[in-house]
Amino acid sequence: MARAATTTDAFNAVAEPRRRQILDLLAQGERPVNDLVEMLGLAQPQVSKHLRVLREVDLVHVRDEGRQRLYRLNASPLRDIHDWLAKYQQMWAERYDAMDAVLADLKEEEDHGD
Repeated sequence: MARAATTTDAFNAVAEPRRRQILDLLAQGERPVNDLVEMLGLAQPQVSKHLRVLREVDLVHVRDEGRQRLYRLNASPLRDIHDWLAKYQQMWAERYDAMDAVLADLKEEEDHGD
C-alpha cells in the first residue's frame, strides 16, 4: 500500500519530527525563516522545504514584510488531529484511573501488612 503524500493533510505533514519542531517554534510567535534555520540548526533549503509542506496543508501562513518572509502558525488544521486523539485520551484516562486504583490497593495492603 502506497503511503499518502505529506501534502495531503495535517496528519501526514506532522508525521515528520522536524515539521513538528517548526510548529512548536511558530506556536511561540511569528518568525522569519532565518530564525527557524538558526534555531533548528538546519540548512535554509531544508527549512524552506518543510515550510512549503506546512503551507500546502495550511498549517503555516506566510506574509512578506520588506525583504523578509514571516511565518506564523495556523492551528485550525490541527483540530482534526485533536478530535481524533480525544477518543484515545478518554481511553488512556480510564486506564490510568484503573492503574491508580490498583496502586492504591497495593499501598493499602502494604501499609496494613506492617
